[in-house]
Amino acid sequence: MAEIEEIYGDPLIHPQREDYWGHVNPLGIRSCYDEGKRCAESLFMSYYREHGIPVKIIRIFNTYGPKMNINDGRVVSNFIVQALRGDNITIYGDGGQSRSFQYIDDLIEGMVRMMDDTPDDFTGPVNIGNPNEFTIAELAREVISLTGSKSKIVHLPLPADDPQQRQPDISLARNMLGGWEPRIQLRDGLLKPSPTSRRCFRGEESGGEARPARAKTRPQPIRKKRQTTRGLPLSHSSLPVQPVNP
Repeated sequence: MAEIEEIYGDPLIHPQREDYWGHVNPLGIRSCYDEGKRCAESLFMSYYREHGIPVKIIRIFNTYGPKMNINDGRVVSNFIVQALRGDNITIYGDGGQSRSFQYIDDLIEGMVRMMDDTPDDFTGPVNIGNPNEFTIAELAREVISLTGSKSKIVHLPLPADDPQQRQPDISLARNMLGGWEPRIQLRDGLLKPSPTSRRCFRGEESGGEARPARAKTRPQPIRKKRQTTRGLPLSHSSLPVQPVNP
């Protein structure tokens, strides 16, 4: 079962360990999102206890990588698209709230190890995330630096119950998943996803200017009577592009 760090809500313990029960407002604007994740874990564990159904629970912290939808509202994708378009980069609050960003390859490796390398009676949960912590303001400045953008940072009111800190304690993952830990750090991961995004970051397209992000193009359906693929458009590689301050 793949859960996320919303289990912890706006945590009072830092970094967050799996035995921390979290700090969630059950009636707040984010409650259905946070409590939904907590309810899912509860249901899985009930089935495990009552029916012996094999269960593995991981808690995924902020993840980014290639082929993410540029309109999915995540902070990494928002910042990159805004920077490449030359739009203002929007930060909710003062930008001092922190997040921990892991590259998708590290997440997949952790998930596979959880499924393949742990005993059947080990249910978890296990944090899967990168413990290197960045403020939202630091992320925005990093994206501006990599894109060479002229974007300005603007601040908007902070939504209610927005978490102030997110950082996984991955001690359990190291112990149970064969020494697993993230290998790809933020700056390298932002440049890594695809040749297209690397060119955009380095300003190698459009005469040294950062180009706007392009949405992925869907191939047109093949007409049965012609049975040919001629003329189908090539799909574009989406940028690694995460609500601002998820």
